[in-house]
Amino acid sequence: MEKIEKVSIIGLGAMGSAYASQMAKFLPRENIRVIAGGTRGEKYKTEGIEINGSIYQFDVLDPAEKCQAADLLIFAVKFNQLEDAIKQARNHIGDDTIIISVLNGITSEEMIGETYGMEKLLYSVCFGIDSVRTGNSVHFKNMGSIAFGEKENPPGHYSDKVKRLQDFFTRVQIDYSVPEDMLRTLWWKFLLNVGINQVSAVLRAPYGVFQHVEAARNIMIAAMQEVISISAKAGIHLGEKDIEELLGVISRLSPTGKTSMLQDIEAHRQTEVNIFAGTVVELGKKYGVSTPINQMLFDIIRAEEEMFKYLEAND
Repeated sequence: MEKIEKVSIIGLGAMGSAYASQMAKFLPRENIRVIAGGTRGEKYKTEGIEINGSIYQFDVLDPAEKCQAADLLIFAVKFNQLEDAIKQARNHIGDDTIIISVLNGITSEEMIGETYGMEKLLYSVCFGIDSVRTGNSVHFKNMGSIAFGEKENPPGHYSDKVKRLQDFFTRVQIDYSVPEDMLRTLWWKFLLNVGINQVSAVLRAPYGVFQHVEAARNIMIAAMQEVISISAKAGIHLGEKDIEELLGVISRLSPTGKTSMLQDIEAHRQTEVNIFAGTVVELGKKYGVSTPINQMLFDIIRAEEEMFKYLEAND
């Protein structure tokens, strides 16, 4: 089994930076490549990026630059940047490259697989990371854990790709798990994000609101129940027990903490509503499931994004 040594990352945002800084503790600098072009790439080359108070100077490669293929390629961009990122990563993919996406949602792997082949991908989802990027500075206390694997991962019968990534995460001390049913794990995280990310953005609510305000919690649960109805049609079969489990997760979060979508709204940035409510509405149409709550959340958040653009243009 060949070891993973060379890693390429596209997207040096909150999560990409956190994982890159952890890998930098165990890998030579030249083994961690950041894919970035234009002014962003030049800024990374000249200024580096501040992560937890330290400046990191990673090797930055323009997307057009020819290079040795990566053993591991990590997509860590925002969803609205994914189509461009897929094109920009082409020179980093070889016969044995393993690709993972740490994007939210349940659609990024298929999008990447359409270009490079699903046989190169492992499904993955992040839990518990609290990384936040402000300008050129990233800060985090908890790196959390990455769940990854093939669609199904019978204990004792992992694929070679899974074994290689297990070995790598062990070496660089990134916590991980390999769920038996990876698709269900992906949908479980999707269920959480559809509920709390979107409702927190609309209500401008930190986690404490969902811990103590029943009306806010009820809207969140209603959005989640639409996902559960769709999951039954899609063969995933989430249930009310999953909502109860997620409420327990939310109850343990810092009351003053904020979802990434709320942070985007507060910063007047484009959100990831397309991969949450947008996906729910699209799947609802596909499976004949009514999704009025997610349609409402989608419309409100989209209106806010357009409002920000209008206000900036007329300031």
